[in-house]
Amino acid sequence: MSVYTLPNEGFFQQSAPVLATGLLGGLLARRWKGGWLTGVIIETEAYTEDDPASHSFRGESSRNRSMFRKGGHAYVYLIYGIHHCFNVTAGTPGSGEAVLVRALKPRQGLRTMMENRGRTDPEELCSGPGKLCRALGISLVQDGSDLRNGEIRLFPRRLPVKGNSIDVTERIGISKGRRLKRRYLLVQ
Repeated sequence: MSVYTLPNEGFFQQSAPVLATGLLGGLLARRWKGGWLTGVIIETEAYTEDDPASHSFRGESSRNRSMFRKGGHAYVYLIYGIHHCFNVTAGTPGSGEAVLVRALKPRQGLRTMMENRGRTDPEELCSGPGKLCRALGISLVQDGSDLRNGEIRLFPRRLPVKGNSIDVTERIGISKGRRLKRRYLLVQ
């Protein structure tokens, strides 16, 4: 029996903080040149419309439009004009919620990920949101794509990770809303 399952639409309709923990231990898969690049999600951060650090805090714009789609879509944006960040939309249409996938433990397609990153240390390949996107070849082209049947897919764990296997901390790399404990790490 597989550890992973196909997500139903309701899985993504949860609030971002709930979805952020539900994604931990799940599999992120990216179709790449006839094969798949995969990794286990080990770190996430949740963002909601009432959060001053969220892109949706000031409402919908052309840049963040995908964040307002119903749960289960990719929200990809460029940060510092250099790095792409991959998010999973959460909640109902218009809610402006998303989960930033911060880190993966690579599983399949390691050689391709190394080539994409120009690095050989498996522990460093996907150890941050920009690194993860580069390793998996995720860019603005995938923004708005359906994560249930597109070129990027998410497969949650059949049995969710137990609460004592999740560390909850303040988010990093932001200046507003830092004290909100919405960063989730899979304790390994």
